[in-house]
Amino acid sequence: MSGLRLIRTRRDLRAEIGAWKAAGLTVGVVPTMGALHEGHLSLVERARAETDRVIVTLFVNPRQFNSAADLAAYPRTEGEDFERLVPAGAHILYVPDPEEVYPPGFATTISVGGVTQGLCGAFRPGHFDGVATVVAKLLLQSQADRAYFGEKDYQQLLTVQRLVADLDLPTRIVPCPTLRDSDGLAMSSRNRRLSPQERDLAGALPRALFDAAGRIGAGEATSPVLASAREALLAAGFSRVEYLELRNAADLAPVETLEGGPARLLVAAFMGEVRLIDNVPVTMA
Repeated sequence: MSGLRLIRTRRDLRAEIGAWKAAGLTVGVVPTMGALHEGHLSLVERARAETDRVIVTLFVNPRQFNSAADLAAYPRTEGEDFERLVPAGAHILYVPDPEEVYPPGFATTISVGGVTQGLCGAFRPGHFDGVATVVAKLLLQSQADRAYFGEKDYQQLLTVQRLVADLDLPTRIVPCPTLRDSDGLAMSSRNRRLSPQERDLAGALPRALFDAAGRIGAGEATSPVLASAREALLAAGFSRVEYLELRNAADLAPVETLEGGPARLLVAAFMGEVRLIDNVPVTMA
């Protein structure tokens, strides 16, 4: 019999967590929107190693989507996700209905400044307000000691870290490395929406990103390197490059050189109708 419990209400979740806390157990949470892949499971594995009990949340958050079509197209695979989590050793899969997260009369939005400016924040107005609001809710509902987020969504990671620091939330945010397929493409639930041909072409994204990061790290001027990388992505079959920028790794301020410390190269580009994001660290060679 599986040790994984499916819970859908705050009341049942709090009852279970209350018993854990009374027994002195630590709690880790892995927030997801489902369509789980090996990247998610690596977060569960990390949480299992560092906490006594692990909650995985599955909630397709309508407040962080800018497009109704994008929300409708987002893959929903609850049954498959549950089966994947059983051998991973998670203890609870929390799948709340929207009314459990945003009950009638809900009127609060959390807005984080600074790190949300530009990049995805510029192209998805209100997205990070939706992320910050739902993450705050899930951290409070789970009473987690630690929460695990992948570095693939780097701007989201820094937003959550800022949120927790500014609001004195007692959860420690644990960044986890990006997992990649054999061709380098970052694992993402959105990859499921790529056709076989698009999936083959999408491997150009990490190749261009790592190549540009290496050239900048070796001392080449940033602007022509980024222009060349954009051209390479379009030539490889991407329909549009939304952004490709070098940013300070700590606060996401735009930078042109590596003199100010560690940097991150971040990209968002469309393969057909699917928007893919990725990022890699940039360091001096």
